[in-house]
Amino acid sequence: MTAPASHAAYLAEEFAQHLTPPTRPAPDEPWHSQSLASGAAGIALLHVERARARLGPWGPAHCWIRQAASSEVNGADSSGLYLGAPAIAFLLNTTLTDVDAIYQPAWTTLHRHVTALAHRRVDNALARIARGELPDFVEYDTFYGLTGIGAYFLRSDPTSSALESVLAYLVALTQPLDSRGHGLPGWWVGHDPQRGHSPLFPGGHANFGAAHGITGPLMLLAQALRRGISVDGQAEAIAAICAHLDVWRQEGEAGPWWPEHLTTADLEAERIHAPGPARPSWCYGTPGITRAGQLAGLALVDPGLQRSYEDALYRCLTDPVQLSHVTDTSLCHGWAGIYQTAFRAAHDARDHQLRSLLAPLGNALTTHARTGDARGPGFIDGDAGCALALTTLATDQAPTTGWDACLLID
Repeated sequence: MTAPASHAAYLAEEFAQHLTPPTRPAPDEPWHSQSLASGAAGIALLHVERARARLGPWGPAHCWIRQAASSEVNGADSSGLYLGAPAIAFLLNTTLTDVDAIYQPAWTTLHRHVTALAHRRVDNALARIARGELPDFVEYDTFYGLTGIGAYFLRSDPTSSALESVLAYLVALTQPLDSRGHGLPGWWVGHDPQRGHSPLFPGGHANFGAAHGITGPLMLLAQALRRGISVDGQAEAIAAICAHLDVWRQEGEAGPWWPEHLTTADLEAERIHAPGPARPSWCYGTPGITRAGQLAGLALVDPGLQRSYEDALYRCLTDPVQLSHVTDTSLCHGWAGIYQTAFRAAHDARDHQLRSLLAPLGNALTTHARTGDARGPGFIDGDAGCALALTTLATDQAPTTGWDACLLID
């Protein structure tokens, strides 16, 4: 093991020890344990990965799994990959290879409920499209929408009718929506990026991010097609999203970049008002967008498209100005997410250019990683997610559990 890998392994162990056995959730937040983003479900992913990779014992994983499922699991239509039944089902699915005698019955029951949930939500979404109404983030996004639910099925049950229905819905989502007299992208939402109604976003916006925007659906459509799973119009939908990215791609001194979102003013002016690229991140920035574009190139067997996004990612991650805006070690918008995304992209790349970035990015991650420095112990913004990326760095291997499938970069 190299010195950087040894340091990463030491830090990952320190993080795992820091995440001690769970305490009971607050009485007024019984749902919090079922949160993949910030609750016990996400922290359990770390301990399951460590146990399955033989880096730690199963005891902590069992404790966190019990905590995650300690109250009645939320299977309502508001649940998604990062909260409720789909989150717990995703977690339990990561355990099945090694301990299926323990968790297989629970997963089977949850899987049946999530399958029904997926069909129900697709039906509601298609009815909304038929009415010509604008969607909300929670209809289609990665965190709580059908893209995230589709990511669960792509990993757990790729031949299911549920995944087929989700893919067909995402194809429909890429069709322009004529709302209030304006031809808008089908994923245009009627609210602002915080799901409010700010005067800065009259008429809503279109989002580019992997977490809540159109590059999340692009990742799922491409990941499925790459695995030979497709529905009518899927390749055309991927091409349509890529064409949208081409229209709004900006050329800067340090390479291409994309805005976080579009407003009605941007559409009317046919240009964006953002002065430059946002911070590099999985959730909103160039790393997440370029991984989606790279996957599209792989799915469509288009080497030119693939190379263009790989080059954009490389230029972003070698620009000291953009990297100076990274201020934490989270998966969502920090060094952990950047490293994990670059790791996956580098292993799919057509040349070794991206692979050369893993050492400096790993050094940045280990330099900034400190237990308790992130926002809480959780997966998406906190210590658990940072520790998972450190584990990838330490082993130089893809996750044993495939935990990063919930980011759609796998």
